[in-house]
Amino acid sequence: MLIVNSWFALITIWVALAIEFSGILHICYLVQRFVGHVAGQPIQSNEPDRSVLQNIFYYGRCLMSFALLCFAFAVTFVAIFERKTTVWEQVPPWASVVIFFVLMGCIGILEGSQIAYFAVVKMQKSEQGQDGSMGWFAKKSACILFKNHNHNLAAFLVGRQLCVVSCMFFIARITAVKLEPGDENIFGVADWVQGIFNTGLLGALIVAVVASVSWRLLASAFPLAFFKNPLAYIFLRLCLFLEMTGLLHGAWVIAFVIKKLTGVKRDEVYIGSAEERSQKLMAEVSQLKMKAGHPIAACDVGDDEPPVQSYDHGDDDDDDDEVVADVTPNASENESAEMAV
Repeated sequence: MLIVNSWFALITIWVALAIEFSGILHICYLVQRFVGHVAGQPIQSNEPDRSVLQNIFYYGRCLMSFALLCFAFAVTFVAIFERKTTVWEQVPPWASVVIFFVLMGCIGILEGSQIAYFAVVKMQKSEQGQDGSMGWFAKKSACILFKNHNHNLAAFLVGRQLCVVSCMFFIARITAVKLEPGDENIFGVADWVQGIFNTGLLGALIVAVVASVSWRLLASAFPLAFFKNPLAYIFLRLCLFLEMTGLLHGAWVIAFVIKKLTGVKRDEVYIGSAEERSQKLMAEVSQLKMKAGHPIAACDVGDDEPPVQSYDHGDDDDDDDEVVADVTPNASENESAEMAV
């Protein structure tokens, strides 16, 4: 919470919004909506309906983003098959393409898993699948990640970063364009355009769209689908193993020093756990219903209807009398309720 409440976070948001406004990555929105439609769960937006001009501007940026992505793929594939990249000479072009897509898939699962884990950690324990209601992989993932004050979630982030950096290293070798003396420019473009190709920006654009942002948007819309995915569980185990090797244990030391210097605490200290927030919200809803003349406590978060109190009609008469006595207020309580109304 304290990290969000800072100028650094605000400036970062401004820069990110400026990049998003440019439309370079807008194709990711179409991917998210397409997957949601195929899955039978269309993405619902809370924003007001766009006007005609806003739709033209929005879909125009989506078209521009799609064109840039196709052009980036074209340049990258030409460079790979003409052996104009920094990949090792022993690797054939077809193998480079296969490795390229496999590594992007690995990064995508890691990116989506990170978003899904941060979404699920804020849920109540009954919603995290720890009881096995969402399958074996969700139960095991929840038991591993959220024990010992979510320590393994932080350990996953450490191992995940090492795994992502390793994948990025190999992708950069495959996609980085490098011309030897005497080689012609790709597509016969001018030297200054070829200079842009040589920077690796086109490969970075492909990775950002295909391997990162699209997966993050999908995970933000369907976090539980990622959470109970077997591939996500496998990568969770891999990332915890990489963290256990100690290659990045210096991060724990730096984090400890920053924590002591800034005095930051866990979010639960400021806003409470998911269960505590749920109980607080239930109490607030109950008070509102009492003031409105409904002396019935709220039994579920977000439930606007009064709870249904029922019992088994197959019990004997004595049991029925006991249940009715439990749910029927006495005379003094009735009088108090009438005076309150």
